[in-house]
Amino acid sequence: MDSKTLIESFSDFAKLKNIDRPTMIKILEEVFRSIIRKKYVEDSNFDVIINIDKGDLEIWRFREVVDDESEDIWDYDKIPYSDAIKLQKDLEVGEELAEEINIELDFGRRGILTAKQTLVQKVKDLEKENLFQAYKDKVGDLLIGEVYQVGNREVLLIDGVGNELIMPKSEQIPKDRYRKGDNIRAVVHRVEMINGTPKIILSRTSPVFLERLFELEVPEIDDNVIAIKKIVREPGERAKVAVESFDDRIDPVGACVGMKGSRIHNIVRELENENIDVINFTDNMELYISRALSPAKITSIKIDSEANRVSVFLKPDQVSLAIGKGGQNIKLAGRLIGKEIDVFRDSDGSEEEIDDIALEEFDDEIDSWILDEFRKIGLDTAKSVLSVPVEDLVRRTDLEEETINEVINIFKLEFED
Repeated sequence: MDSKTLIESFSDFAKLKNIDRPTMIKILEEVFRSIIRKKYVEDSNFDVIINIDKGDLEIWRFREVVDDESEDIWDYDKIPYSDAIKLQKDLEVGEELAEEINIELDFGRRGILTAKQTLVQKVKDLEKENLFQAYKDKVGDLLIGEVYQVGNREVLLIDGVGNELIMPKSEQIPKDRYRKGDNIRAVVHRVEMINGTPKIILSRTSPVFLERLFELEVPEIDDNVIAIKKIVREPGERAKVAVESFDDRIDPVGACVGMKGSRIHNIVRELENENIDVINFTDNMELYISRALSPAKITSIKIDSEANRVSVFLKPDQVSLAIGKGGQNIKLAGRLIGKEIDVFRDSDGSEEEIDDIALEEFDDEIDSWILDEFRKIGLDTAKSVLSVPVEDLVRRTDLEEETINEVINIFKLEFED
């Protein structure tokens, strides 16, 4: 392979990869300078001239002619007079010898093949770097990818130009089911360079994904008339979205829900029927807490700013609504307002409450410090403890799961008796 064929083949390859002309020339020069250094150690006294259009490549070596007895004759940019006149007869000491390098003869077939392989590798490396930089700027953007491989730990997709995208199991909604050829919407969650290869990670569980869906469905958000203040999610189960309007004439909740729920329904379907509570944001913390715990109706609220905790008091029939299925409502409400929420029952003397049993009635069976842990989070009766999932009790108290299960068994036996 001669230099002309090499440059033409590289030029075609580079164009296929959408490499621009200045970059093509720069890569070619870098590669040939690398093989020059491999043979001559130094390349500073070489000129590499490339004409992409004609497929021409010239390499010139420049050396100063010195006297044969000079101490400099071994320098990389010097040549003894006796050697110089063999190449160009009319040279004198002190003049410069310009010598064109014959690529095929000087570097050989192996050198040119090495150059070709290096060129291809450099283009691939550049392509990876360009992909990394392009997607690094797209973090948080919504895109559509086509599924081409479904695995147990991740789903692989391709974008519109064939780049590979990854959606790990942790970034998939639990109810999602994928088949090869499906078009999937997700956000670019993060972009990593691992061993020189860009990894583009997508997510459907990120709050940002839900935010982008709202921007698609609610023009007022895209027009900056309505702002999304915060989103918290249990992907595929429930989400709370706090919104605020900058125009007093526009109801932010109504705009996000749409006429007869038309806007919110499209989002819910995309999220595998995830329940979405849209809440009107306010700087009034008590009102914000009340809205966050909807649909439960709160009797009163006490805010402990130093401990970053909130105590809410509700009628007995509202406690389960405040806590929600699996403790989802109270967990999401706490994350939305940025505080730990403790629920307390307001006594109303109802028949249901009379049938309940106060925790102090179990002092002879359960250590008082254990019962105090339940009281700290607003649970002062057996039924109120039983209404909260075990995992939520573990999270909100300093009790071990085994201890909590023992207490629950005692309560259940009492009601069975």
